[in-house]
Amino acid sequence: MPENKAGWAIWIVGLPGCGKSTLANGILEHLATRGMSVTLLQMDERRKSYFPHPTYSSEEREKAYALFVDEVAGLVRQGVNVLMDGSAYRRSMRQYARQELPRFAEVFVQCDLSEAARRESSRPNGLVMAGLYAKALQRKKTGQQFEGLGEVIGVDVEFEMDPAAEFIVDNSQLDPRETLGKVLHFVDTWLANV
Repeated sequence: MPENKAGWAIWIVGLPGCGKSTLANGILEHLATRGMSVTLLQMDERRKSYFPHPTYSSEEREKAYALFVDEVAGLVRQGVNVLMDGSAYRRSMRQYARQELPRFAEVFVQCDLSEAARRESSRPNGLVMAGLYAKALQRKKTGQQFEGLGEVIGVDVEFEMDPAAEFIVDNSQLDPRETLGKVLHFVDTWLANV
């Protein structure tokens, strides 16, 4: 396959509850209206196929994110355009993606921990345990353990911001439509130049 037929990948990263999935779905809908074929891969969903009973340990996360990037790289080589939705809290995870994906952009969704925790507290159990932040903070304060609760990004492990990310949007206080509008402007501009 000629090199110019390869796809591209955009990775939406940030704390749990910062709005990654909402933005990824908004981008997907926007690009579909432009007739673009794009595949959305969510780390929380893919992790279950890599590790059916995830522990969310540091070692497992490293391996899961490497598998995630490898899966996306395989799709991109086949000409598939991919939106990636996953926290990717270590810069090394995103650097690996840059190494493996020639046409790659990182969109970092910045969000205050308190706001991310507020948003996350209202989501139901699904791909990820509900009440992550409250449980992690309770564990940190009292030592109480919660079955299935691994390290929580923002509480137990820091999110390592990359100032060289292709786009950074602060989603702490913006209206969701305003945030999406800013991200879509970036995506349209970036796609016009890749």
